Amino acid sequence: MLNQIVLVGRLVRDIQVNSGNDTNKKIATLTLAVPRSFKNHDGLYDTDFIDCTLWDNVAMNTANYCKKGDIVGIKGRIQSRIVKDEDVNKTVVQVIAEKVTFLSSKKEEESKND
Repeated sequence: MLNQIVLVGRLVRDIQVNSGNDTNKKIATLTLAVPRSFKNHDGLYDTDFIDCTLWDNVAMNTANYCKKGDIVGIKGRIQSRIVKDEDVNKTVVQVIAEKVTFLSSKKEEESKND
């Protein structure tokens, strides 16, 4: 059995690192804009916005070196949990990033165009 996901996309916003509620672990959430590889019925490429959770050193390093607009690769896993909300159980699915690769920054792209 295998639970692995690989995503490549652009950061939608700067990353903020916080401490966990009941532990000293660092946690960050980023949103990755990932264009689809096929066109929709209007002939345009749709984009998926995927939230990813990062922990400890991965969270700190990514927040220190990556900013809004940078392209990153994420290798991780999909994790699900059940959350009780107003007497209804809901399944929450999230991407846990285990490795983040910095592929390019917006600054590099802008300097190439100058």
